[in-house]
Amino acid sequence: MDTAPAGTTSTARPYRQPMSRLWWLRRRSYFLFMMRELSSLFVAWFVVFLLMLVDAVSSGPIAYQEFLDWSARPWVIALDIIASAFVLLHAVTWFNLAPKAMVVRLRGRPVPPRAVLAAHYVLWAACSAVVAWVILR
Repeated sequence: MDTAPAGTTSTARPYRQPMSRLWWLRRRSYFLFMMRELSSLFVAWFVVFLLMLVDAVSSGPIAYQEFLDWSARPWVIALDIIASAFVLLHAVTWFNLAPKAMVVRLRGRPVPPRAVLAAHYVLWAACSAVVAWVILR
């Protein structure tokens, strides 16, 4: 109920406690949350980088060599190293969330969360081994 006299408007607003812009630095869990959100930008960078590589390869040897020369610049290498760390963080935090996000049932019983987590990491290691084998053979 508004207690302002008739014909006037109330300027009272609910109190909102001011919050620092660096609120996410107060707790480790908040910090990891923000870093995981930031990591999506670096995942996007890797997608763009891969699309640029595919375009260069499909455009012929001269375009591919120009891409290799460009990607050998120190700032691109530094960006790729930073992006790799963020993509690793993104993958690990996603895998750690998987048992909470998906309930797997086997013969009517829920699979323990540790088993779901272990399956993700085992499959990740297997895929990494296959990719390494293809690259190194």
